[in-house]
Amino acid sequence: QVQLVESGGGLVQAGGSLRLSCAASGRTFSLYAMGWFRQAPGKARELVAAVSRSDVSTYYADSAKGRFTISTDNAKNTVYLQMNSLKPDDTARYYCAAGGSSGIGRTTGEYRYWGQGTQVTVSS
Repeated sequence: QVQLVESGGGLVQAGGSLRLSCAASGRTFSLYAMGWFRQAPGKARELVAAVSRSDVSTYYADSAKGRFTISTDNAKNTVYLQMNSLKPDDTARYYCAAGGSSGIGRTTGEYRYWGQGTQVTVSS
């Protein structure tokens, strides 16, 4: 099994930055990709960014390109999401996800393991 624990969320003003962390434990050797999803009230959970464990491939949603950066520290079994130039539209609960597929999934169904989420609120 794999356990994922997110941290780093909080309340920030528009234009500010946050760095989310996701610590993985358990059978992390079985994972191929990790991603960050977010879900705002009344909306579907959507992929923000994803990265392969080997750090050779990344994906960013159009809304995140140029502002967010996903990275990994395999020595610490941790994936990060650096979020800059935050906007009120970024307000959501952010979830770390991990999967054992050979590719980087873009939908929730392609990730087997999920964290509990961390709230990000951006004020105008």
